Amino acid sequence: MFRQAPDPGHALCRSLRVALAAAAWLLLAPGAIALPEDRQQPIRISADQALRDERQGFTEYTGNVRLQQGSLQIEAEKITVFHQQMAADRILAEGRPARLQQQPEADKGIVHAAAQRIEYFQAEERVNLTRQARIEQEGSIVTGDSIDYYMAEQRVRADSGRREDGGRVEVVIPAQALEGDEANGAASGATESE
Repeated sequence: MFRQAPDPGHALCRSLRVALAAAAWLLLAPGAIALPEDRQQPIRISADQALRDERQGFTEYTGNVRLQQGSLQIEAEKITVFHQQMAADRILAEGRPARLQQQPEADKGIVHAAAQRIEYFQAEERVNLTRQARIEQEGSIVTGDSIDYYMAEQRVRADSGRREDGGRVEVVIPAQALEGDEANGAASGATESE
């Protein structure tokens, strides 16, 4: 199934390059919102350690992990790229909290997201933030136990997790955003809550 490379160092470098390319494709897949020039930038990952396991189908970066491509920045204690053969299926960033920021468009504010787990599912074009999840842009804030962002639909769903401590979903909409909607004659965007 897999051929053994004669030089293990060469095989590791090649595997890491393939994993990085897969991560880039996933993070900036069509439909993802980002500055157009972000896709043209190189991906840079720094970590204390990197491990690729071909048999188990993952590449794991641990220890003060930083990923950057253009305006996209992810900081986490651990980032794992899961893959079937050579194609990546899912990316998981874990931290206390893991943080993500990106400027979606030149005239829009930076999106800041944080959670203990930030997970990207390629097949569903969905980003899931869990445990102490928070997304903020231009003063608008959504917090909850779990937040899903469906990229193709540009839809956000937040859930409190029905915790015993009474935690609830919170949404903060700044007054200037409401004034802008009234001036345009319509409210835009959709947020679901359970």
